[in-house]
Amino acid sequence: MSRTMIQAAVTMNQLQNKLDLIGNNMANSQTTGYKTRQADFSSLLFQQINNMTDPANAEGRLTPDGVRVGSGAKLGSVNIDLAPGSITETNRTLDTALLGENHLYQIQVTENGNAETRYTRDGSFYLSPVNNNQSVMLTTKDGNPVMGENGPIVIEEGFDAINIQPDGQITVKRGNQTENTGNLAIAEAVRPRLLEATGENAFRMPNLDELGFNFNEIIQAVAPNTDVLKSGALEHSNVDISKQMTDMISTQRSYQFNSRTISMSDQMMGLVNQLR
Repeated sequence: MSRTMIQAAVTMNQLQNKLDLIGNNMANSQTTGYKTRQADFSSLLFQQINNMTDPANAEGRLTPDGVRVGSGAKLGSVNIDLAPGSITETNRTLDTALLGENHLYQIQVTENGNAETRYTRDGSFYLSPVNNNQSVMLTTKDGNPVMGENGPIVIEEGFDAINIQPDGQITVKRGNQTENTGNLAIAEAVRPRLLEATGENAFRMPNLDELGFNFNEIIQAVAPNTDVLKSGALEHSNVDISKQMTDMISTQRSYQFNSRTISMSDQMMGLVNQLR
């Protein structure tokens, strides 16, 4: 197989990954709090072949002398766009929408017996019974506990109303008494591009040892007593459908061009073999 065909085949594989990413964005255009994933490409190993020895050839040139032969492109990184989406009022008590661009809710997800803190922008919460129905816990729609400043938020049964305040404070009303039952642990992503998508509209911390970062260099707590959310409302996805469609068409064209390159190279090799 020629170098050109290898380059085209490698690039096609990476373009397919980008198409999958675009498809995922479009499929989640109506998912509450979903954040667009963006693909960044980079060049693979390349070689500079110097084919001009006369110094006069370099006069007036803006590019290096010779031919630059590459090995295709690769998907360098997948970045998260945490720009806020539009907010719609739902008038549901347990619906919340974060106001800060890089702010995230913290949830506890258990997989294979291991509990892990993850992060999401989805503020659609529910109450799940615990402790033999003596209490309720604030959870996501998947039943994962929503983290407060002191762990999962558990509320004793028997309250008449519940409200989530703009600063994340959760209050319940029992008769004429109002009490604070916990505060949402809102986090700020200082370096959001380092967060890893885990599925289910959530993110996790990367391997800090490999990156050489400390936890506080990626995630920090939001200052207390500040308005961080709007209750009775939900944040829509920030997916721009028109941009995704444009990117999809452009990527498909690139895929077709590389496919055509392989086809033409194969035809040329066939002609050369016939001349022997």
